[in-house]
Amino acid sequence: MSNDAQILDIEAVDAYLSAHLPGYAGPLRAEKFAQGQSNPTFKLSTPSSTYVLRRKPPGVLLKSAHAVDREFRIQRALADTDVPVARVHLLCEDNAVIGSAFYVMDHVAGRIFFDPRLPEVSTAERGNIYNEMCRVLAALHMVDPAAVGLADFGPPGNYIARQTARWSKQYKASATGAIPAMDRLIAMLEERLAGNEDGGERTLVHGDYRIDNMIFSPTEPRCLAVLDWELSTIGHPLADLASVIMQWQMPPGPDGRGLAGEDRKALGLPEDADFIASYCERRSIPPVKDFGFYLAFCFFRMAAILQGVKKRALDGNASNPERGLKIGAYVPVFAKKGVDALGNG
Repeated sequence: MSNDAQILDIEAVDAYLSAHLPGYAGPLRAEKFAQGQSNPTFKLSTPSSTYVLRRKPPGVLLKSAHAVDREFRIQRALADTDVPVARVHLLCEDNAVIGSAFYVMDHVAGRIFFDPRLPEVSTAERGNIYNEMCRVLAALHMVDPAAVGLADFGPPGNYIARQTARWSKQYKASATGAIPAMDRLIAMLEERLAGNEDGGERTLVHGDYRIDNMIFSPTEPRCLAVLDWELSTIGHPLADLASVIMQWQMPPGPDGRGLAGEDRKALGLPEDADFIASYCERRSIPPVKDFGFYLAFCFFRMAAILQGVKKRALDGNASNPERGLKIGAYVPVFAKKGVDALGNG
């Protein structure tokens, strides 16, 4: 382990938790999860309890990135809703403690499905798991932000336009070479957004909603916690829905983690249109028009995110440098798919 993103000052964490977390008692052991490209994540174990610590990575960071404070706030706010989240305990924004801000939450034991084909479970159970995934997404979008203390969780105005402007800047700040498809996609989105609103609907959104950001019960198709809330805000709910479909259009396997080319019926998995229709039915909203626009936006945003991961890997402060470079190679692929989605409508 050659950089500070891979290690944790256990003594400092132990001292901080002893002073600030009721019921905490060491000795403390820490183990880094391989997942968590953006914010390094550690499993904390004591003789009586198990926690998870999420921290900002060390080094110079892009403005507004790695928002562990937002992750903490929204999970605390959703604790008593129909959206399953881990119980959060404390947020430390004092960089002097371990070198960057962090928060601590409960460790939730369960299943995480990193392959959306769900090879670990039976054909019959797969449909139930995706039905639960759809239920949780609809539940999130039906939470009243003001009712849970999150009325100010996102700025007003056109979410898609605001996000496009933000991630265009982030992408350019982390660019490591020319990608013509990305330049074209940004131009197409900006042209489409000029003078147009995105529909006006504003709800809580996760920002990176996919099957491997969920923990399921070990024995039944029930979600115990949604993870990785870094990109959460108040925005357009169809961007979250489109992010699910975006992931499925990627190639299968450990890198693409998609469903492209798979016989979904044979596998017991939902088709895109069926998942979208089920979501709309749960929310009692009409069928989605111009879904390609939201899909193109999601491909663009993910390409910008992956470019940032690649840049951090090259700079030596990524959580998992080898994987960072590997998934960073997908930036042109996401950009091309975004262009295609916007062109096809």
